Amino acid sequence: MTADPDSGTVVSRTLVLLRHAKAAWPEGVADLSRPLAERGQEQAPLAGRWLRETVAEIELVVCSPALRTRQTAERVLAVLDVEPELVFDDRLYDQPVGRLLEVMTEIPDPVAVAMFVGHNPQVSQLATYLSGTSIEFKTSSIAVVSFDGTWEAFGSLEPGAAQLRAFVTPR
Repeated sequence: MTADPDSGTVVSRTLVLLRHAKAAWPEGVADLSRPLAERGQEQAPLAGRWLRETVAEIELVVCSPALRTRQTAERVLAVLDVEPELVFDDRLYDQPVGRLLEVMTEIPDPVAVAMFVGHNPQVSQLATYLSGTSIEFKTSSIAVVSFDGTWEAFGSLEPGAAQLRAFVTPR
């Protein structure tokens, strides 16, 4: 565990995992360019409201560069009471869980609560790996996991070492 050098207290890290809202499948559109479907445009703000009411202040959002994840993040962030930093990272699109863990280790330590906006099966696999609980994400599903320590340690945890604080699919 890591203690805050100023106070000596243990620092808890929270990672919110959000699967993008329902996407459309327009003919001839590349996967990276698939937009949200009408239902997804309605789902994303519901996820944002749940996050606003349930999760402590999100400080950093790391988002896949795919259009549907960007649109989901935009709609979620529009209903939050805070404006977290938003960054896009190619490693959240169609990469193995190890790449997502790598992204976690690079989150700056002053950040206590971060969120990934990504895709299945990766978000399901990451939540399952971190919590040790089998989790299957539907569109707009959210898992909240936490760990006491640094982001570097959080990203290199043994399977099941984090605590699953919540899992929901806002509808």
